[in-house]
Amino acid sequence: MNASDYLIAGSSHAALEAITAIRLHDPASTLTVLTADRHLPYSPTVLPYVVSGRSAPGKVTLRNDGFFAEQRVRLQRQATVAAVRPEAKTVELADGTRWQYGKLLLATGAAPSVPAIAGLDAVRSYRLRTLDDSLALRDAIGAARRAVVLGAGLIGMHAAENLAAAGVAVTVIEPRHQVLPSYFDAEAAGYIERSFTAHGVAFRFGRTAVSVTPDGEGCRLTLDDGATLDADLLLVATGVRAEFGYLAGSGIATGRGILVDATMRTSAGSVWAAGDVAEAPCFPGPGTAVAGILPEAVAQGRTAGMAMAGDAALTPYRGSVPRNTYCFFGQSAISVGGGVAGEAPAGAETVARRNPASGGYWRIALKDDRLLGLAAVNLTVDAGILCELILRQVDLAAVKQRFIEQPCETGRMLMSRLWR
Repeated sequence: MNASDYLIAGSSHAALEAITAIRLHDPASTLTVLTADRHLPYSPTVLPYVVSGRSAPGKVTLRNDGFFAEQRVRLQRQATVAAVRPEAKTVELADGTRWQYGKLLLATGAAPSVPAIAGLDAVRSYRLRTLDDSLALRDAIGAARRAVVLGAGLIGMHAAENLAAAGVAVTVIEPRHQVLPSYFDAEAAGYIERSFTAHGVAFRFGRTAVSVTPDGEGCRLTLDDGATLDADLLLVATGVRAEFGYLAGSGIATGRGILVDATMRTSAGSVWAAGDVAEAPCFPGPGTAVAGILPEAVAQGRTAGMAMAGDAALTPYRGSVPRNTYCFFGQSAISVGGGVAGEAPAGAETVARRNPASGGYWRIALKDDRLLGLAAVNLTVDAGILCELILRQVDLAAVKQRFIEQPCETGRMLMSRLWR
């Protein structure tokens, strides 16, 4: 049986940050990384740019072989975890290989959430979660004339933009009534939607696909209202789910993800989890969430690595703050924190501002004069500063109106004082 003092399942941001944290405190113990991927580590956030051709597949790696050699890390690719046995401190891979560990980090990320659509398995469809997915989709776009995208989230919208730019006729099907419903209110979403429709993208809101059948080289989708759509390229972008099916029978507590505490420790001794697979405390709490964003994966990986290595400098994870930046057709959008999409929390105050000259719109959510969240289209703001204002619960009473009118400049002024 193989053995490693530290065993990490996964190789993206959380795993890489954990490696660095472990090695800063423990340079000598054995450390092994198991990744299901056949490629060197890369970020899922870069995949839309591989599809568009803006990023070359060979230049998107986060770390090269030299990094693993310098850090004295054994990297084993195409190693898919099939089972975890905490009582024996073992991990079993899909090929039957077994690993004994001293401490284990589960950073296996997320997988596409595929809807139950009759006939979907019988037709060719695409996802966008791995580098191989992006290469397959890039090749398919070149031969496509009509495409259907299921889902108007970030992945679906990125794909729709790439398809439209390639001259493909695109229809996006979204069960809710706007684009990017997890990040923006209806008005902000309207700005984004209009930009897409101006570039030829069609939307079917409030609809779902109920069946799909082969049709020549493509397929025909039937929607819940009886309408049909023909496509020679079908992309399923209906969200992701934390990848932890291998924990069946392990006894490790799970919910929407692997449940962890503020040090990223699971319910099992010597097992931690971080990144898109972890369900961790959210800020300001109470409650937990699967953050699913790059900055939180980095923070969680660092916390887990320090905890695993016994680093006395460890500080508990502060909790996740949702944040996403999104660029489309030369424009930009950003969403940080909560209260800016859908119903505002009880007791919250929301205000909106518009700048017709720039096409800018922003919505701010406050509670007790403290920032809950901000979402904006075509407005320059600093996501890092907004996140710090939320985490530090900065009292904005003295500059509230100024912040509402000029969030970027006022936020920078506040943080310049706080960071001194």
